Amino acid sequence: MPGTEGAPVASGTASPAAMARAMVLSAAETLFPGYFALTMATGVVSIACALLGLPLVARALLVVNWIAYPCLWGLTLVRMAAFRAQLARDVSDHQRAPGFFTLVAGTCVLGTQNVVVADARLVGEILWWFGLGLWLVVMYGFFTAVTIRARKPSLAAGINGAWLIAAVATQSIVVLRGTLDAASAPPEPIQFLSLVMFMIGSMLYLAIIPLIFYRLTFVRLASRDFSPPYWINMGAVAISTLAGSILILRAEAWPLLGPFLPFLRGFTLFFWAVASWWIPFLFALMAWRYLWQKDRLVYEPAFWGMVFPLGMYTTSTFQLSRALELGFLVVVPQAFIYVALAAWLAAMAGLVHHLGRSAAAIRAGAPRA
Repeated sequence: MPGTEGAPVASGTASPAAMARAMVLSAAETLFPGYFALTMATGVVSIACALLGLPLVARALLVVNWIAYPCLWGLTLVRMAAFRAQLARDVSDHQRAPGFFTLVAGTCVLGTQNVVVADARLVGEILWWFGLGLWLVVMYGFFTAVTIRARKPSLAAGINGAWLIAAVATQSIVVLRGTLDAASAPPEPIQFLSLVMFMIGSMLYLAIIPLIFYRLTFVRLASRDFSPPYWINMGAVAISTLAGSILILRAEAWPLLGPFLPFLRGFTLFFWAVASWWIPFLFALMAWRYLWQKDRLVYEPAFWGMVFPLGMYTTSTFQLSRALELGFLVVVPQAFIYVALAAWLAAMAGLVHHLGRSAAAIRAGAPRA
């Protein structure tokens, strides 16, 4: 799916097979660890469309996701096999390593999308267990790697909004489980795990966001530092709102949740309020970067990390209105869905253009077959 940065340039004509191989190898070598945000963004916008009465768009996005998800896994596996040194560097890199949490979130969002859009419950169940396994590997692999690293960057150089994908990944497990068991209660250990994961996701956000807020307000930053991952500041609390809303909606059927309802209602509304606060601020930072500082707007994989929060805010606000019986809030997702769709279309257009340029570079640079 990603482009082919670093492809050699030389004259010559390559066979289709040689071109395809060159593109796959180059894309795998330079694969952005957070590229599964493409799956996250596509999945949540599709879910929002399904909830808000746009079923054809929701199904079309499901098809797109079932193309993107296997492609991204294919490139990831090629990278594991052929570019282990680059992969190892990314794992302990404070800036790039948080992107691996998109493997978890992308898997679980895809599972939720299948259940909501296509009622594919078996697919959702399989992806939930797969996502839970990935969560264990990525969560403890990441925090161990960055903790034991001998040379660590400063706070200003080492942290950005991508760190909050750890919270997103955790809450995505809660959302998928709650979506799977909407009609009846799962076994008590699953209910307990869902509640615990909601609290872990909340803890991760509350632990990480002060560091990010400190960097934003007390460290001098260049315009390029205000990159799309900062939208995860909002996306992480939006998915926490969604996870809490779903647990509230399941409380009647899940006996274990009953005693925690007051806590869930208060914390869920708190998260939605925080998500809402972030939106004008993030738009202001974007306007400052691209309109005032006149930075060039070019496609980068991290843009999917901006589309995802927009779609997640739409979905979470819709479900919050149901969970807290606040019907007047529905007007927000009814308008915001078009913002999310526009952002998705812009990012996809950028990706297609980027792939076209990369293919042209491969055609120009590949040796004769």
